[in-house]
Amino acid sequence: MTPGAILAVVDTGDTAWMLMATALVLMMTPALGLFYAGLVRSKNTLNTFMMCVAALGAVTVTWALVAYSLAFDEGNDFIGGFGHVFLNDVTLATDRGLTIPDLLFMAYQGTFCILTAALIAGAVVERMRFLPFMVFIVLWACLVYAPMAHWVWGGGWLADNGTLDWAGGVPVEMASGFSAFAAALVVGARKDYGRQAILPHNSIYVLVGAGLLWFGWFGFNGGSGLNASGATLSFVNTLLAPGATVLVWIVLDYVRNGKATAVGAATAMIVGCVLITPAAGYVSPMSAILLGAAGAVPTYLFIVWRPGTRLDETLDVLAAHGISGFVGILFIGFFAQLSWNGLSDGLFFGDPEQLWDQAQAALTAPVYAFVGTYVLLRAIGALSPLRVSEREEGTGLDVAQHGEEAYVQGDGAILISPEAGFTTQRPVEQP
Repeated sequence: MTPGAILAVVDTGDTAWMLMATALVLMMTPALGLFYAGLVRSKNTLNTFMMCVAALGAVTVTWALVAYSLAFDEGNDFIGGFGHVFLNDVTLATDRGLTIPDLLFMAYQGTFCILTAALIAGAVVERMRFLPFMVFIVLWACLVYAPMAHWVWGGGWLADNGTLDWAGGVPVEMASGFSAFAAALVVGARKDYGRQAILPHNSIYVLVGAGLLWFGWFGFNGGSGLNASGATLSFVNTLLAPGATVLVWIVLDYVRNGKATAVGAATAMIVGCVLITPAAGYVSPMSAILLGAAGAVPTYLFIVWRPGTRLDETLDVLAAHGISGFVGILFIGFFAQLSWNGLSDGLFFGDPEQLWDQAQAALTAPVYAFVGTYVLLRAIGALSPLRVSEREEGTGLDVAQHGEEAYVQGDGAILISPEAGFTTQRPVEQP
């Protein structure tokens, strides 16, 4: 096809916005690494960040080779076909009724899969081996994420039934949250869990990571309309809902213990973004504020309650993503407004059927994500141990899995020796 023919069907303004949105969403994965790294103990900082970096490599390639086709080729109601494997027929033209190139659509959707796979790391950091985790996220992208994306965005059964999901309440939020639940059960608790306080080692990392994630979320939600002209509502709602969540979270912190915590505020940013993710393009700005405020409560209560249980789901992915995604999906059924979205009203605006459409997703997505992840990890674990040894866990996974440390112990400096191909440490001379 000639350049002129491409320009005849592809809108340059929409393409420019979607290129930017794709870059914003991709940035969210290293931002997640920073957020997660601050929440763990210092001896596991690099390993935690590397589990997110692993998704940037392994899932990116998997998406292009296979998973994109399974999500967006025609296939059947459950999963796509193999028509786009190895990016077959994915070109600079568009045949999806969109105004952006198919190749850009593939890349944008791929950044969602990358981030979602990385999210699951939060359930198993500080004790899962790095290589089995990489194998897991490759298989998970194909067998769990791709089918769930197909259900709502690729012409699958939820889309056929009328379920609305703007930016990933089903394949991103509930998928990652309930997959994290299954992963925590299969891998098991850390050896120190319940015996001593396990505290975040760097709250500044957590705050900066959360802020960058919120920034990236404007591409995540704002780009999900797949054009520039339809981005305003979802963009603004992505500002309003998390703001309300942060406000309510601070109040809840004060009521509970008389102090507003930095980690709590950072967590609230993420929870608010998750809450609005499925609803961003379907509800009014005032409804977005209500969702952010009301949705903070069940997630906060679950995060407070969970450490008293035997479930060591390390960084509360189930609460922040699974439960918040569940609330956001159902909220559409009550508060969707035809006057804002041009598609459907919810129960409170005259259409009770939309609530049933949303409930189908809320009831089935957690079950599929949980069972699929549980089976995958059990199968991988039968072939190779999922956990590091107790000794390695005590030493820290930075050294045990990567042979590096995030922080130099004592007064020292890292010297890089390109000739030898390794790094060494020697004391710094004091003035």
